[in-house]
Amino acid sequence: MLVYYILAAILGAALALAISIFIRRQGLKGKREEILEQARLEAEKIKNDAENIKKDKILQAKERFLQLKSEHDQYVSEKNNQLRDAENRLKQKENTLNQKNEDLARKIKENDSLKQSLQARTENVDKKGEEYDRLISQVNRQLEAIAGMSAAEAKNVLMENMKAEARTEAQAYINDTMDEARLNAAKEAKRIVINTIQRTATETAIENAVTTFPIENDEIKGRIIGREGRNIRALEAATGVEIVVDDTPDAILLSAFDPVRREVARLALHQLVIDGRIHPARIEEVVAKVQKQLEDEILETGKRTCIDLGIHGMSMELVRLIGRMKYRSSYGQNLLQHSREVANICAIMASELGLNPKLAKRAGLLHDIGKVSEQDPELPHALLGMKIAEQYKEKPEICNAIGAHHEETEMTSIIAPLVLVGDAISGARPGARREVIESYIKRLKGMEDLAASYPGVTKSYAIQAGRELRVIVGAEEVTDEQAARLSTDIAQKIQEEMTYPGQVKITVIRETRSVAYAK
Repeated sequence: MLVYYILAAILGAALALAISIFIRRQGLKGKREEILEQARLEAEKIKNDAENIKKDKILQAKERFLQLKSEHDQYVSEKNNQLRDAENRLKQKENTLNQKNEDLARKIKENDSLKQSLQARTENVDKKGEEYDRLISQVNRQLEAIAGMSAAEAKNVLMENMKAEARTEAQAYINDTMDEARLNAAKEAKRIVINTIQRTATETAIENAVTTFPIENDEIKGRIIGREGRNIRALEAATGVEIVVDDTPDAILLSAFDPVRREVARLALHQLVIDGRIHPARIEEVVAKVQKQLEDEILETGKRTCIDLGIHGMSMELVRLIGRMKYRSSYGQNLLQHSREVANICAIMASELGLNPKLAKRAGLLHDIGKVSEQDPELPHALLGMKIAEQYKEKPEICNAIGAHHEETEMTSIIAPLVLVGDAISGARPGARREVIESYIKRLKGMEDLAASYPGVTKSYAIQAGRELRVIVGAEEVTDEQAARLSTDIAQKIQEEMTYPGQVKITVIRETRSVAYAK
């Protein structure tokens, strides 16, 4: 019985195993068919996508082809239109040329006929002229026989009588006109000049060659002098100003004929005293800084002057030259004040005469710019000023007024006489000028320019009222032997070419510097 049970269990297990294997095979078969179906669907999808991409690419290629074809057709059409236009223009030109040729041929024919007609008329005129000359000659012979003199003699007598009569009448008319013009012109000129002088308020400017620099105590004076005077020497070499330290209490004198140099020295000393650091290197640094500040102040002064006078549109270089006039004197008269005075005088006289006052004022302000320019010192300042004004595009009438205000060139402008008269009025008023100062400054400037003309000279300063000339040379360009020879050469040239009182001491300074930087 147990065996039957065991056999039944074995058979049941085998049957269950067989059923399980059958069911599993049926499940695997279903999955296989499902996978195959999915693969078939994916393949169809990929095939459809490829077909679609192919169609899109073909469509894009067709569109691109049609676009290129359209552009090509448009380009060909434009070229054809251009060719047709060019062909039409050529045909028009050809027709025009043909028409001109026909007109020219017709005119040639007309000219030939006119020429023939003119030739015939000329022959006729010649015949009539010969007949006229013959008749005139016959009449003249008859008149000569009656008058008892030849035709040439009668003509000369008649002409001389007419000339004498005309000369007498013309001279009488000219004398009357000139007398009347002189009377009226003298009255009108006096009225205008007096009115102008009365309306122009000015100050008498007195320039000197010394500036006093105040100091608080002798300790500061000693620091300015420096050890063995090195600070004084450095300041004199940097500015070209003679520093006079004497027993004058609480003051140091700055002596130089050039007001710009004195101002640079004064401002530099002021900054050095305030800062407290006074030594050669610091002095050179401060002097360079002050020179830059003074250039800015000069430009600002020129701008203010133009604004005060109502002058606009002037070149910045001309404005800078106007500012430099503040530090320049003419025969002891401040050049900027003199130029402003001349500008106002010219404007007033121009208004009285019915001329352009702005133009006259501009010419009056610029008339002495040649005195402050460093260009071409050989030219007279009036001609140099005219050259500078032309360079910076001033109007021709202004340039001519500048160049002609000392009658060194011909006056072609109506305002030129106004500038000449205005300059004379400004300089001739009592106390305006001192000629001694001007000649002194010219002598010292000429001495400096003479020294600066030698090669290797970097700076030259005339000090001690022109009794000493200090010449600073570059150590790289001039040796010690050349420096010694240079002082002799300059002294010889000054002796030959210049006039001066007493003697002039020439000091050539050659300083060697070695500079290195630690980094």
